[in-house]
Amino acid sequence: MLSYRIRMFLRRAVPAVLLVLLAVLLALLVVFLWLGRYILYTRDGAVLDFSLSQEFADGVAAVEPEATDAVEIYYNQGDNLISTETSNDLTQLSGYYITADMLKSDFAAVYATVQQLSASTPVMLDVKSIKGEFYYTSSNGSSASSISASDVDELIAYLHQSGHYVIARMPALRDYYYGLNHVNDGVFVSNRLSLWMDSDACYWLNPNAEGTVTYLVSIITELRTLGVDEVVLYDFSVPVNDNIYFTDDRTESLNALAADLVRVCTTDTFALSFENTDSSFTLPDGRTRLYFSDVEAASADSYAYRLAEAEDRPVRVVFLTELMDTRFSAYGVLHPLDYENS
Repeated sequence: MLSYRIRMFLRRAVPAVLLVLLAVLLALLVVFLWLGRYILYTRDGAVLDFSLSQEFADGVAAVEPEATDAVEIYYNQGDNLISTETSNDLTQLSGYYITADMLKSDFAAVYATVQQLSASTPVMLDVKSIKGEFYYTSSNGSSASSISASDVDELIAYLHQSGHYVIARMPALRDYYYGLNHVNDGVFVSNRLSLWMDSDACYWLNPNAEGTVTYLVSIITELRTLGVDEVVLYDFSVPVNDNIYFTDDRTESLNALAADLVRVCTTDTFALSFENTDSSFTLPDGRTRLYFSDVEAASADSYAYRLAEAEDRPVRVVFLTELMDTRFSAYGVLHPLDYENS
């Protein structure tokens, strides 16, 4: 143990030593800063040169540059100019539609009648049942036994190659087989133990399910590659029933799905449209139309006025009707193909 005298000595000496060290460090810093102005940096390194001037040149005030002649800017307006704009122009439709019953009853007569139509005539045909069976050869599901898929394939190919405006019509959210095989994408009953089934023994798909979107996009894309110019989706709704479990807002869900499908699927030459939607449905921006069936001629205007833009109504509103009433003529009209009297 240290004696009393040593402890007292250390108590006085340590602070003194620390003060001396601090003074030395400060002196070294001052010398370093003072020498900084005499350091000359060369390719060989830094050297001290005490001949360097300690005088700094007076600053020069900045002045505005003298005005020069204006430089002309050349805008490229030639053929090599790349435009990112796409056209969504549609024309008013006037043509015919072919139902699944027509295809089943006498396909040969339907085909013969189609061959008599003038080129570019719009023709709509059903391509899928509410059960989820396809009338053409599809990679998205099985073919219907009541209609020859190869015959419909040939009809679609003929329409495309002949320059007709080809429209494919199909149910969107009602599909028995897809619901059966993809339960998580369906609409459930209130206790959420099983899928809800309608009076036609069909399941309905949830518009908010990712699988539903993927399935619809796959079918629409497939039809586009076959030469179809437009796809029309009906049964684009969520049924209202006390035994259905659906907590999301129906209108918002359907509007969002429609907007996504139009954004993803449409192109400069391909349209995606919707039939017999609820009055709260909002038609998305883009290459798309509203179709209506089973409408009385006196009510044509009231249905057409669901579309806010008046100048778009003749092009974007289409009626499927057997009536030859001129009150439909202000809009697009498709009549049933009259193959029996052709």
